[in-house]
Amino acid sequence: MSPELSRRRMLALGGGALGTAAAGSLLPPSLRAALAAEPPRGGLESVRHVVILMQENRSFDHYFGALRGVRGFGDRNAVELPSGGTVFEQPGPAGPVLPFPVRDAAQAQRKDLQYIGDLDHSWSGGAKAWHDGWMDGWVSAKTAATMAYYDRRDLPLHYELADTFTVCDAYHSSTHTSTSPNRNHLWSGWTGYEADGSRAVTNAAYAEGTHPGYPWPTYAERLEKAGRSWRTYTEWENFTDNNIEFFTTFKQIARKALARVGDVTYMEAFYAKVRTTADAAERERLLAALDRGVAELTPAERSLFERGLRRVPTGGLADAFRADVAAGTLPEVSYLVPSAVDSEHPGSSSPIASASLVYRILDALASHPEVWRHTVLLINYDENDGFFDHVPPPVPPAGDTEERWQGLPTGLGIRVPMLVVSPWSVGGYVCSEVFDHTSVIRLLEKWTGVAEPNITRWRRTVTGDLTSAFDFTRGRRQPAVEQPGPVPPFTGRWRPVPPAEQRMPVQEPGTRPSRPLPYQPDAHARADGDAVMVTLRNTGRASAHFALYPYAGEFTVPQHRDVKGEALWTVPLGGDAYRFTITGPGGFRREFAGRRGGGAQVVSRVDPRDRDLHLTLRNDGSTPLTFTVRPLGYADEADLHGWTRRVTVRPGRARTVVHSASDAHGWYDLEVTADGDEGFRRRLMGRIENGRAGVSG
Repeated sequence: MSPELSRRRMLALGGGALGTAAAGSLLPPSLRAALAAEPPRGGLESVRHVVILMQENRSFDHYFGALRGVRGFGDRNAVELPSGGTVFEQPGPAGPVLPFPVRDAAQAQRKDLQYIGDLDHSWSGGAKAWHDGWMDGWVSAKTAATMAYYDRRDLPLHYELADTFTVCDAYHSSTHTSTSPNRNHLWSGWTGYEADGSRAVTNAAYAEGTHPGYPWPTYAERLEKAGRSWRTYTEWENFTDNNIEFFTTFKQIARKALARVGDVTYMEAFYAKVRTTADAAERERLLAALDRGVAELTPAERSLFERGLRRVPTGGLADAFRADVAAGTLPEVSYLVPSAVDSEHPGSSSPIASASLVYRILDALASHPEVWRHTVLLINYDENDGFFDHVPPPVPPAGDTEERWQGLPTGLGIRVPMLVVSPWSVGGYVCSEVFDHTSVIRLLEKWTGVAEPNITRWRRTVTGDLTSAFDFTRGRRQPAVEQPGPVPPFTGRWRPVPPAEQRMPVQEPGTRPSRPLPYQPDAHARADGDAVMVTLRNTGRASAHFALYPYAGEFTVPQHRDVKGEALWTVPLGGDAYRFTITGPGGFRREFAGRRGGGAQVVSRVDPRDRDLHLTLRNDGSTPLTFTVRPLGYADEADLHGWTRRVTVRPGRARTVVHSASDAHGWYDLEVTADGDEGFRRRLMGRIENGRAGVSG
């Protein structure tokens, strides 16, 4: 039996079979050995290869909501629904539905936890779940199965990769819809328009016999023009996931190459014939006819065909990749497009199938340590299928025509997993900078110098370039990992049903090291007549996205602002009282409540040098006010009372309280109330960045 097949069998058998093989680890022995070496220094110029493995249809909470130290089920910054519950309590026909384990549902329904079925992941279904930013339409749009989640026992290799390398917990799909538009963003930086003028937000490109193709350039073509090497690794059957085939340039090349075949004009139709024929001689005839057609292409066309359209026999992706690694011919940029069975799609695949493929790719790289030492592997997911995630995505302002269609934002989409696997991302880190699929191109841009003008200005404003997920200054050895749990064999497709008695899942206890973030957000508010004037401030080097959730009728739907520097947000009073919440990146949160004409005011200021939060307590009323400043977290239970301060402020005066967050790695969560100003409340939560790696909150 080959090592790969043997390993695949052990993965399927689960932790019991692995105990003697890898001392509790599912990582290839070659990779564990490679991790003992220090990575090369020198920044991005030390990278020689970027490998991109985009898998199918899983949300972040669905996979990693239970993972310790990430923004998961224990998120202190979870938004409140208009109904008053948290975003985790999704409205359903029989009452709220909470996240529930696939494992428990599988046991109750006598099914296999690896093979749950897919859900609605259409443009309209995504909009319904998002519901103008309220995030309360998941069950009605997707069924209660949307709330099903996996944990460490179910996804041992995924969790070990997160514990060994870096997981991104603010990485979003690019748009609220299905596979093809999201992969358009990976390949070209955006998804434009169909030939009929409608926005390309569906899988219309799969109708290859009639679809005219997308006319805008891909990033692969820009790499080609710049003389940078790239290649797509894909098989005879690739689940129509190689989206480069749907762009006009490549469709034209395919038609020319297939002219010798005779009765097909696009690649999927040709390879469908190849893989379905039972006649070996007919298969060889078809392949030979294609080769003759390719030989008649111009050199430039032939290069694009071989790099972007050539497929290898079914089951041969990992072998083809390994062969290029071994031969020293691995290109600078590799796109891995697996078959349906290895794609991780909940309608056609499973996490265990992906684990087997990922294992083989990791082993191919690490078996050649000098290649591994200069390689970045990015494992991401095109979209969330219909699976719930609790973090509302940043969306553009209403007037942004580039990023809106039918009155809805085209992005960002729902969070999906992203694992950054490389010698420079070792350490079990979490990176919470906002990213999407265009961030992959942004990383390639920064590394190669080849620009992608298709990426919109708003996307460049709100998302990063992935460099914050790496530490090029020093290497870190593999941390200890837990013994993976068993993974049961395949038994059939099904949809999980929540239990009769529901309870909120408990996220794994503990923290993890975190990458420094490029944000330094702050906000304070002052009631002024018929409005509340909110001052937004962000002194970080990247723009911060703020979302405002109105709970007292200030607006009809959540509002959005992108700020670098300072901005003023005017929030109209819908009555005599106000209550709204503003959230931002990196766990930032401000809650504002009060009444018209109230005298209490709080002005905040962040001091990044000492990691202090300065609170100026003002009394603009006519009678003395006694403010209470109380910690809500990031201190031992016994210390919470000791940190509480009561400060009396006379009319027309102000006093300043300084809260130190340095002992909590910059994290703070404070509540401010005022005796004498009924209903006044402020909550201030977030992390004060100091430019260095820290600890998750």
